[in-house]
Amino acid sequence: MSNWDGKGLVSTEWLAKNLQAPELRVYDVTVHLRPVMPGPYEIESGRADYEAAQVPGAAFIDLIKDISDTTSNLPFMLPPADALAKAFGAAGIARGTRVVFYSTNSPMWATRAWWMLRSMGFDDVAVLDGGFGKWKAEGRAVAAGRQSYAAADLSLTADPRAWADKKAVLEAIGDETVCTINALSPDVFSGDSALNYGRKGHITGSKNVPYADLLNENGTFKSADQLRPLFAAAGALSRPRTICYCGGGISATMDALALVRLGAKDVAVYDASMWEWGNDPSLPMETGA
Repeated sequence: MSNWDGKGLVSTEWLAKNLQAPELRVYDVTVHLRPVMPGPYEIESGRADYEAAQVPGAAFIDLIKDISDTTSNLPFMLPPADALAKAFGAAGIARGTRVVFYSTNSPMWATRAWWMLRSMGFDDVAVLDGGFGKWKAEGRAVAAGRQSYAAADLSLTADPRAWADKKAVLEAIGDETVCTINALSPDVFSGDSALNYGRKGHITGSKNVPYADLLNENGTFKSADQLRPLFAAAGALSRPRTICYCGGGISATMDALALVRLGAKDVAVYDASMWEWGNDPSLPMETGA
């Protein structure tokens, strides 16, 4: 299984070539966010999409129910390492397997699952660059129904540096060693959008690198040479540590993946993100670009 660079992405060409490898595990992790007002979203599993069309042999992991902390009052929160290991193991992931996640819509669901597994010390995991959309557009084989892998035993150990809580984000304000990056759209970042997470605007002092700006028109990630100026302008490449956030810790993982591809060593995702921050009036926010 050559051309596995360990930096988060595999191409559709690579997946097609290696699809029959016995150690490969492929998963659709799609979630849909349906906009509502005052917002921000209703959350819907992508299982129906998966059952209608999938990469041959791929299984489905329900990010909402299977690999999120369902005891939290915030969506998509990271479960404890043992619970996450149990869920991923039940889906067929074990040491010695190589895992590819993909989405049928935005890659943020695949990057979220990638970040979760990677942050637990499991490095043999990647995201399908361009997702299922690119796979289909290229006329590659598609299956339907439900597929699964045999359950496996898996142990994971959380890396606390890979995640940030509100205390760490608050302490990062004004800290010249930390760059805090908001991955949401410019109008949500500035507060000009009607969409908000309790309050309009962004965490005080944070910079905006919108997740949509990371992608080419076909849904693949831009090259390192194209990504570097975006993060350099925000200050992320000149500070030792970067904390990425968004609405609920999902699209922030796209920025995290891009930073890993650029060689950043100390990157964290604020798991609760604006779901938590925007609804706590004691936490500082600002508007404008």
